Amino acid sequence: MKIAILGAGAWGTALALSFAPRHRIALWTLDPAHAAAMAADGENRQFLPGHPLPAGIGIGAETAAALADADLALIATPMAGLRPTLETLGRQAPGLPFVWVCKGLEADTGLLPHQVVQQTLGDVRCGALTGPSFAEEVARGQPTAVALASRDADFARECADRLHGPRLRIYANDDLVGAEVGGAVKNVLAIATGICDGLGLGLNARAALLTRGLAEITRFGIALGARRETFMGLTGLGDLILTCTGDLSRNRRVGLALASGKPLDTITRELGHVAEGVPTAREVGRRARELGVEMPITDAVCDILAGCIGPAEVVDRLMSRETKAE
Repeated sequence: MKIAILGAGAWGTALALSFAPRHRIALWTLDPAHAAAMAADGENRQFLPGHPLPAGIGIGAETAAALADADLALIATPMAGLRPTLETLGRQAPGLPFVWVCKGLEADTGLLPHQVVQQTLGDVRCGALTGPSFAEEVARGQPTAVALASRDADFARECADRLHGPRLRIYANDDLVGAEVGGAVKNVLAIATGICDGLGLGLNARAALLTRGLAEITRFGIALGARRETFMGLTGLGDLILTCTGDLSRNRRVGLALASGKPLDTITRELGHVAEGVPTAREVGRRARELGVEMPITDAVCDILAGCIGPAEVVDRLMSRETKAE
């Protein structure tokens, strides 16, 4: 089948490389200069250097060309680009099934991706491809397992079957809310874990942070209608472990830099990629307060990002909380 990948960042490019042996791929980028550079260089030097692009991948900055004759669209923009990309998809390819790979809550609205989809396009065949996966390792063909989550269980199964490959194992999942919450909030916890490790607090502290962080994710997800067991799977515990402990994690690197005393604007500029945990933290914290869900680690990350308190002071605040049953 033909897959139109809308977004040529690291993750969109890695998926293009993974799917290219079995499918026709059109890789779209918003920037014509970026498209020209990829075509000339034979690789995405800006976001995923060192991985040659197969000659058969179509590269361009025209959405109409990318979507022409497509059987599936894959939205690989950052969370901030989801809504405008959906609007383009609705105008140029109405009815085309699609999946998204962005993780987070929309800035200002606090909506999960599927809620943005519902608000923009209504009821359509769609889902989220999410789980523990670094673009660099997928591009190298290293074994990876993720989930294709959709409220339409048949679509989840069909899409997972068609995208499944020898090095990218895809499980079908019908708890879309749980899959999205796990993918969003783990980025916030990765910032917290980076701070913990950057301060040299030790492995005991990291284990406690991951465990209590998973409890926060689960409470938040259940309040939004997710199933508890989802957070024990790939899109919950799996994604949390990878993003919090893997040095390829952008959000973990943000936390490490915060612990060293770097200002947030300097960190994000030097990163060169979007770290979704930064905007997501504020939205998760706000929605949690609206729902009456206690999320002390998330609140601590929000305060550090806002410059209200330093990383070391947050440790004292969390450790001095009232004792309670686990």
